[in-house]
Amino acid sequence: METLFWSSVLLIAYVYAGYPLLVAIWATVAPRRVEKRTAAAETSWPAVSVVIAAHNEASRLPGRVTNLLEQNYPGQLEIIVVSDGSTDATDTAVLPFSSSVRLLTIPRSGKAAALNAGVAAATGDILVFADARQRFARNAIVELVANFSDPAVGGVTGELILDCEEEPQSASVGEAVGLYWRYEKWLRRQESRVGSTLGATGAIYAIRRDLWQPLPAETLLDDVLTPMRVVLGGRRVVLEEGARAFDRASPDGAAESRRKTRTLAGNYQILKLEPRILVPLVNPVWVQYASHKLGRLLVPWALVAVFLASVALAGESWFFAVALLLQLGFYGLAGLGGWMDSRQRTARQAVGDRVEAR
Repeated sequence: METLFWSSVLLIAYVYAGYPLLVAIWATVAPRRVEKRTAAAETSWPAVSVVIAAHNEASRLPGRVTNLLEQNYPGQLEIIVVSDGSTDATDTAVLPFSSSVRLLTIPRSGKAAALNAGVAAATGDILVFADARQRFARNAIVELVANFSDPAVGGVTGELILDCEEEPQSASVGEAVGLYWRYEKWLRRQESRVGSTLGATGAIYAIRRDLWQPLPAETLLDDVLTPMRVVLGGRRVVLEEGARAFDRASPDGAAESRRKTRTLAGNYQILKLEPRILVPLVNPVWVQYASHKLGRLLVPWALVAVFLASVALAGESWFFAVALLLQLGFYGLAGLGGWMDSRQRTARQAVGDRVEAR
């Protein structure tokens, strides 16, 4: 049991502390630079197609399209909105922009099918993927595309800025999301410097058109599967901090839990869709993937193992008894926090219902 306890503790420590330290040293000692475009005539910039998959986004699309039309990109910019079986006014919301936006309507099929349809209709050399909810900084597309002047680069992910990173948050969920997201972005920066990131930010990423592979209909995480296919094809996927998108953090613990559950399921699914990722000689970022992605999948099981080993050993040593008490306290506080968040959410809903009733 002691072996199980310590091996599980070491795994958790490596995933969240050891690997970040390793990749930070690696990025300092042997960074791989990107030969970015710095200045060029307008005609030398490649044509870009922005693809948005939208389902019932009538309220957001006008602002989103306006934001894209305000981009200062000097080349040809095509905007494609794929209405994925929308039942609201999504289609009509795009009509005022019909001279600048191509609208495709498909039966309700899911985001993967909508992206496939959008890419099939795209004419640009560079594909930029965006969601209806976020907004881009005015120079976001320029900053993304500048990286493609390096022939080794096949994909570029921008940086998503959450409101909880820039504004003081009174809600514990917002604070936790902001702290974790800053840690995750720091880790992605280091991985990008040593070779490639292990995915992209779904709100803002781009790839070369000729590297696109249609997504299976059941795909949960297009922003991980697509970049990893680019990497498996021998190209880099890099992080461009100058390409910024802006969004709000999950409003409560339940929403954040749903997001994390989907991400976890999606990471398991990718192993099924692209088993090549597990082969060291095929995956050029195998060390990073095993440490970052596979390690995260193993951590929950390691936590269970640590707890069970602590229970078994608590009667034999004061050390393991203390370890068990600390774990019980941690999980108890986590449960209390979830209960309080649920109560606050219920109270807010009740207030909203009373307001609507008036």
